[in-house]
Amino acid sequence: MKRQTMTLFALFACVLLCCQVLTAADPMEKKTGSTADAKSKETDELVSLNRQKTVLLDLPHKKLLLKTHVCLQEGVLEMLLCKKQTKEHESILSIESPATAIHAGLLAIGAKVGTPVKFTPKFQPPQGQKLKLELVWKDKDRKEQREVAQQWVRTATSRYFTAMLDRLPEGVTIDKKSELRYDEKYKELIWFGQMSKETRDQFLTKSRDKAFQKAIKKFYDESQPRIMKADWIFAGSGFALDEMTGEKYYYAESGDLICVANFPTAIIDVNIASSASGEGNLLFEANKDKIPPRGTPVTIEITLAEDESKDKSKDGTK
Repeated sequence: MKRQTMTLFALFACVLLCCQVLTAADPMEKKTGSTADAKSKETDELVSLNRQKTVLLDLPHKKLLLKTHVCLQEGVLEMLLCKKQTKEHESILSIESPATAIHAGLLAIGAKVGTPVKFTPKFQPPQGQKLKLELVWKDKDRKEQREVAQQWVRTATSRYFTAMLDRLPEGVTIDKKSELRYDEKYKELIWFGQMSKETRDQFLTKSRDKAFQKAIKKFYDESQPRIMKADWIFAGSGFALDEMTGEKYYYAESGDLICVANFPTAIIDVNIASSASGEGNLLFEANKDKIPPRGTPVTIEITLAEDESKDKSKDGTK
């Protein structure tokens, strides 16, 4: 299946034409050093890739800007960014734009499209150009703030954690009001939510059984929220054919723009195995302590991530 339709090619051709005009304009313009002039020039360098003017191309700096708004501060996540009026209940940010505009913008800054996640016949994680995402917004004092996007995403705590345990140690009873459970059938000890140090220590005093203590320590460690360490990549989504009309439909138009859970429809995905169903240990949630109020305008600045191997070679390290 081809990864670009004629619509996408047409949009990308338009982008290149605009960029050529942009780079050729005013070659003899003098530098004034004025802050106002600098800001005006910066604005002039931006090329809008959609009619909503929410996807902007900064070709001189090889940067793609997405104009978004906060739609979620707290909750389990499937994505960082979705299309407006699609999946705001599981995405921190939303944007009013066709997904194809974002795809074309990524191609314009030199990102190489990869392949989305595959679940059959066996799991294959998404692959593609590694991207750097920075979030820019103004706080309540109107001061500009900037942070890498990973800081707004953390490992989920409102979920179940399990550990294999052949049997409960002798003398250990579990209070029905506790979040701890033992499944006799599947021989699993189960914990829900974030475990505090006090709760951990209380359970550890109940038995010196090594397997039981190991499980409790595992629950405590895994239930502590941690900032997402994964990188985002240009997976590229894909196309479906409408058998009735014969037209191709870009999967990401369903809303899956920048994901933290693996979707075959995602334009940008994380480069690790991350389930959307809550299975495993790679489910994420919004880092509520970092995210500004709902409705706050946020610009996502996307650039190509630097090649770490090249950076190390420059430093003389391996």
